[in-house]
Amino acid sequence: MTTIDLSPLYRSSIGFDRLANLLDSAMRGEQSSPGYPPYDIEVVDDNRYAITIAVAGFEEDELNIQVEKNLLTVSARKADKEQKKYLYRGIANRSFERKFNLADYVEVVDAKLTNGLLKIDLVREIPEAMKPRTIAINGNKGQTLEFRKEA
Repeated sequence: MTTIDLSPLYRSSIGFDRLANLLDSAMRGEQSSPGYPPYDIEVVDDNRYAITIAVAGFEEDELNIQVEKNLLTVSARKADKEQKKYLYRGIANRSFERKFNLADYVEVVDAKLTNGLLKIDLVREIPEAMKPRTIAINGNKGQTLEFRKEA
């Protein structure tokens, strides 16, 4: 397993410790996370995203979507209602939990289940106080200087 030294990041930045935790968990999770269920992450436009997860065979009441502290968790619990005898079982119809880290100010705004696909819409809404703004330079403490041209 390869480790990455993030100490240069800490020397010149403040408040990015969450980024280091994300990188660390991504490095560990990549090896152990299963590929079920498959999903897509789509950039709809500059501040809108969509996550689509293939959840064929699950009903709405078996799916759970939860957001807590910038972590979106989608899970499903499948209870076998009928005991069936299979000759071959190739359809993955098992319980799962899939987690997505969300950036600051990204909010889940909608979720729809259509044709076995769960689509979760997300929007990044940056508060006005956090948006870039232009600061006027007030030289001479707001006094207006007049220049006269001498004849």
